[in-house]
Amino acid sequence: MKSVLDALLKRFIYFGSLTVTYSDGTQRYYPGEKPGRKSAIRILSSAAERALALKPALAFGEEYMNGTVVPDGCSLEDVMWTLMPNIERGGLLSEDISGKLRYVSRVLRPLNSLKRSRTNVAHHYDLNGSLYELFLDKDRQYSCAYFEHDDMSLDDAQIAKKRHIAAKLKLDHAGLEVLDIGCGWGGMALTLARDYGVKVTGITLSVEQLQVARQRAKEEGLEGLVSFELLDYRTLNRQFDRIVSVGMFEHVGVRQYESFFNHIKRLLRPEGVAVIHSIGRMDGPGMTNPWITKYIFPGGYSPALSETLAALEQTGLWLTDCEVWRLHYAKTLAHWRVRFETNKDKVRALYDERFVRMFELYLLASELAFRIQGHMNFQLQITRDIEAVPLTRDYMFVAEQAQRAKDEA
Repeated sequence: MKSVLDALLKRFIYFGSLTVTYSDGTQRYYPGEKPGRKSAIRILSSAAERALALKPALAFGEEYMNGTVVPDGCSLEDVMWTLMPNIERGGLLSEDISGKLRYVSRVLRPLNSLKRSRTNVAHHYDLNGSLYELFLDKDRQYSCAYFEHDDMSLDDAQIAKKRHIAAKLKLDHAGLEVLDIGCGWGGMALTLARDYGVKVTGITLSVEQLQVARQRAKEEGLEGLVSFELLDYRTLNRQFDRIVSVGMFEHVGVRQYESFFNHIKRLLRPEGVAVIHSIGRMDGPGMTNPWITKYIFPGGYSPALSETLAALEQTGLWLTDCEVWRLHYAKTLAHWRVRFETNKDKVRALYDERFVRMFELYLLASELAFRIQGHMNFQLQITRDIEAVPLTRDYMFVAEQAQRAKDEA
């Protein structure tokens, strides 16, 4: 298979250059036509060469995890900066074909049922809780931070994210009832209750996250304002004044977008406001990398605004505000990578070397998806009533500025 892989790489490398040392010691140099990063890899087995030739999008991650494909005289970051611009351009015939088949088959894949959704969530979010403490901010915000200026710390940028979302929720008086769909370890819910005096119900499908969130509410003395439940949003049968969901829409599934927004409509009171925060893509509908699907986020997909809004339009809900964040998640992931690298030995002690390789590749590939491959974040403000929010966005800026002054004080 070495000759097949050699032919594929000759066609594939267009930006930068890649040097490959094959398992038999043969070395090949693949120069691109356009400037880019230079890097080199060493392939340590003929089985890895075969896998890379047949299913490169899946095999590269697997072989890196196994230690049978390694950077050679450079860093993993150098290698990924070479590969990902070329992946974005296309050019591997085998991956072009399998990628098109994955895209077409999206509508044939099983729905994210209640059982499947819980299994998918457990795969990633029920990992050892100590892992996330090693690279997230102190509030455990496992989603995109909001960098109001370049030199913000990760902790300050995550505080800014919550403040920004709260302003869009229009929390203009205490006692409002808020639903937090996909509440994680409880940071958003606790912040809204503590800083705005609202009553929050946080729901999650992660047992690990539920336990931590409940303990945090108890420690902060917020049990009277915040409750956390192991629930799927589809099973709730009561309405709320506000709904917030951060980093959960990516797990809904393309076939269920309209159903999701209909549930938002059902759960939202007539004068209510909802804010949905999601990873997205700027270049239209696509597909999830098979390695990410298999090892990181089963059932996950970053939606395009076009397919998201097409579903929303069918529900009779108002889209009252839409904002796109460019590069904020790239900066967030860069912070996470530095922290992960600093604590790599602790991660290795929790799991093993293969897990360390998997997670560092995941963080790096995700960061470059935002820097190179058109990924971004979007926030949708949604209402049932045309008059649920003021005619201009000024109220958001006023509320955000007032809370920023409190936070800084």
